[in-house]
Amino acid sequence: DSFDILGDGVKELLIGRDDGVLEIYNFESADDPVLRYDHALSESIASIQGGCVGKDGYDEIVASTYSGWLTGLTTEPVHREDGSGEDLKLSQEMQSKISSLRNELEHLQIKVLQEREKYQQSSQSSTAVSSVPAFSVNDKFTLNKDDASYSLILEVQTAIDNVLVQVCVVLFLL
Repeated sequence: DSFDILGDGVKELLIGRDDGVLEIYNFESADDPVLRYDHALSESIASIQGGCVGKDGYDEIVASTYSGWLTGLTTEPVHREDGSGEDLKLSQEMQSKISSLRNELEHLQIKVLQEREKYQQSSQSSTAVSSVPAFSVNDKFTLNKDDASYSLILEVQTAIDNVLVQVCVVLFLL
């Protein structure tokens, strides 16, 4: 995407890469673009967009990842100070939002623990049925012309404990 995230009147180039790197390039002169910011995510970026999303007056970048997670980067200051250098007190509305989110997080953590216990009990019973879950796999097999090699990239929405590669030619894994 292209968006003026720096607020200087010139649109920056927003890039989301397969390796999870989000980059912002600035065109300070007519020559080559200059990397102004980069941020690494834990999985490949499927889409990226700049705009005003969460709070008026603060531009943001929203990126969606391979597994569907949304990540946002904002220009809103995270830490505010008043003129004397002391921290500002949070408004009552902000304190209630934080309290509400903490309560919701605690509730979700308790629910996850209950579901884990329920799963453990059901998996240890004599009537338990086990099945292999189906996972979506994002794969890429590309030729590197410089050294005549192939790169195989596998991305799965869970930990990869074992990888089985079956080919009909000699294969050297590095």
